[in-house]
Amino acid sequence: MSTLSDSELRQLAQQLGERLRDAREHLVTAESCTGGWIAKCMTDIAGSSDWFDCGMVAYSYEAKQALLGVRPQTLENFGAVSRETVIEMVSGALVNSGASVAVAVTGIAGPGGGSADKPVGTVWIGWKRRGGYARAETFHFDGDREVVRRQTVAAALRGVGALVA
Repeated sequence: MSTLSDSELRQLAQQLGERLRDAREHLVTAESCTGGWIAKCMTDIAGSSDWFDCGMVAYSYEAKQALLGVRPQTLENFGAVSRETVIEMVSGALVNSGASVAVAVTGIAGPGGGSADKPVGTVWIGWKRRGGYARAETFHFDGDREVVRRQTVAAALRGVGALVA
């Protein structure tokens, strides 16, 4: 397991920021397990106001519902760490922002909270362009809380890059 350094995450964010700026796109983030880390990486880059709209940290069920419009039935039937929830999160982020591109993450960073069906390191990431269809992917990251979160941030940024390409 290789841990991504701060400089590697910064480089990913810098490259993505340039692509967003060149494409005249604006990004919104909807974060649970990363606690705003994706937004932090993006806004660490000078000039980020040219392409970063806002970030929403929605950790609890109530916050996911209030900030992102995740339906209570979705959380009850599928749980917070699910394809269904991340799709509603990424869609809600676009509805509640002026951005053109969104990324959402929800997962189990550990050390507790895992189960046989959803072990620690299970993360769902969703991406969506305004007016388009959401894409969601599940990841199974190894490592402690810090490593899982770093890998989630990197995967989220790479996915936005693919969307903007």
